[in-house]
Amino acid sequence: MVKKKQYWLMKSEPDVYSIDDLERDDREPWNGIRNYQARNFLRDDMKEGDLAFFYHSNAKPPGIVGVMKIDSGPEPDRLAFDENSAYFDPKSDPENPRWIQRQVRFVARLPEMVTLEEMKKDENLEGILVTRRGQRLSIQPVDAHHFRYLCKRGGLKKIPS
Repeated sequence: MVKKKQYWLMKSEPDVYSIDDLERDDREPWNGIRNYQARNFLRDDMKEGDLAFFYHSNAKPPGIVGVMKIDSGPEPDRLAFDENSAYFDPKSDPENPRWIQRQVRFVARLPEMVTLEEMKKDENLEGILVTRRGQRLSIQPVDAHHFRYLCKRGGLKKIPS
C-alpha cells in the first residue's frame, strides 16, 4: 500500500537558517531537533517526497515563507555527536541514535509571506496547529486542504506536488 503524501510546517529562526539560505543551498539537513514529539514526526511519520512549509519563527512577523520537499529518509542527526555543537547530546549513541534529521530541498518561495497573525484571523484555517495557543512544536502536520489554501494565499500560481 502506497502511503499518501503528507504535509508539514517546519520552523526555523531566520537568523539561524532562513528560506534565503535554503534557496542558496538547495538541499540541507534539517537537524538540531531536540523535542521528542517533533523527533517522532521526523522519524516515524514523515516520508521522502512529503512537502513542508518553511516557517520563520522568532521573527517580526513570524510566518510561512516558502515550500520545501522532504528529500531523504530518517538519518541520525550528526550534530548530536559533535562536541562543539550546541546540539551535542552525550547520551546519544551512534549505534542507536536518539536524534534524527531529514534532508530537505528547496521548492518555492512564497511571493507573499503568510503571517501567523493573518492565519489566526482566517476562518479557512480553523484547526491548523500553528495558530493554537501554546503550540510551540518546531515540526507539525498540516492538513492537505490547509496546505493548498496557504500556497494560494501566499501567491503561488501552481501548487507544488
